[in-house]
Amino acid sequence: MDFSENFLHFIWQFRLFNSAKLYCADGEELQVLHPGILNKDAGPDFSMAKLVIDQTSWIGQVEIHIKSSDWLAHGHQNDPFYNAVILHVVYQHDSPVYRTNGSLLPVLVLENLFPIRMLANYHELIASVNSFPCQKHIASLDQFIIEGVLSRVLIERFEQKSAEVFLKLKAHCGDWEQVFYYFLARNFGFKVNAVPFELLADALPQQILLKHQDNPLQISALLFGQAGFLDHQFDEPYPIQLQKEYAFLKKKYGLIAVDKALWKFLRMRPQNFPTVRLAQFAALNLKSSKLFSKVLEAETLAELYLLFNDLPVNEYWQTHYHFNKNTGHVVVQPGLSSVQNIIINTVCLFLFSFGKYTDQPALVERAFDFLEKIPAERNFIVNQYVKEGIKVDRAFASQALLQLNKCYCNQKKCLNCGIGIKILKK
Repeated sequence: MDFSENFLHFIWQFRLFNSAKLYCADGEELQVLHPGILNKDAGPDFSMAKLVIDQTSWIGQVEIHIKSSDWLAHGHQNDPFYNAVILHVVYQHDSPVYRTNGSLLPVLVLENLFPIRMLANYHELIASVNSFPCQKHIASLDQFIIEGVLSRVLIERFEQKSAEVFLKLKAHCGDWEQVFYYFLARNFGFKVNAVPFELLADALPQQILLKHQDNPLQISALLFGQAGFLDHQFDEPYPIQLQKEYAFLKKKYGLIAVDKALWKFLRMRPQNFPTVRLAQFAALNLKSSKLFSKVLEAETLAELYLLFNDLPVNEYWQTHYHFNKNTGHVVVQPGLSSVQNIIINTVCLFLFSFGKYTDQPALVERAFDFLEKIPAERNFIVNQYVKEGIKVDRAFASQALLQLNKCYCNQKKCLNCGIGIKILKK
């Protein structure tokens, strides 16, 4: 059979079969009062199903297979845990199945009980070689349905990302400022340099930077030194000063720098070079100590923009993209899109996470409110959906589409997606 058991799970869970007059394979009359709860762990596929078989009520588990002989192939006949199964649902019935106590297991055969077009729709989605499985169909759906799905997957995205925040929080004994500093650093690296920025944040705890909050030279020396960029022969006064300061601070704190080879410069715009981003990150740490506390206090986007604008970047970087490489005028302030990226991926995530952690729903609502007010991100993935007529004008929608694409479309989990389910039911 050219489909998976998940397709039959879908048919059973949403009762998409003809249930007007059901009979088991051996002739018993069957009523499905409730299909049960889908089990995503080990054991029978559905639990707490409510059935009536030959006028006898049953509450128990349901197991689903393509063929009834799969019960034997999977070894369920030797597993006492499967004795609680009250119904075996299959596409084809090719073998009787008995429980370990010798009783015959009732079987419902689905082969002719659902519209064949549903299977055709499923094959079309799963076999699709388009940008995403439902590319040809999604424009036919009501925008209200799509928005509902996007709202659900956005919450799922933030729940998943929050789990990573909480894991890091546990490792740092509940220090929210340090964990925010770590995720903020990763965000400053974008995707290309996220990993070395993460390693830098681990190699240089925020507590050390706070001890030198009033010394711009030492803040920059610590960051550039720990990033590995001061292990070089310099000709200009500023990097020589940084190098001397770092030599002292490195010995004082017993620091170990990140491998400079990890940083990537190729195929990047000069304003996104890691050296420039590090200069901005140093300036942000100078401007705002205890930044997470200030983020929590900001109730409007305008207040957040103020935190990330007008950074005191050292004037050296107005004429340099790299040490010892003088160039023309350089824009040292992060652009609006960069600031919005930080708010979307770090600030909103932490408002959501902290709100959940401390049971402050107002912070969760604020995170989503900011996403509703920030323009949508534009990238290759989002543009695929926009091209098919999906309305994506706010970051709320673009973030949701990134989650939809990563966790459903790329994995062809159409049976777990509200959009896929609607198309299959059409």
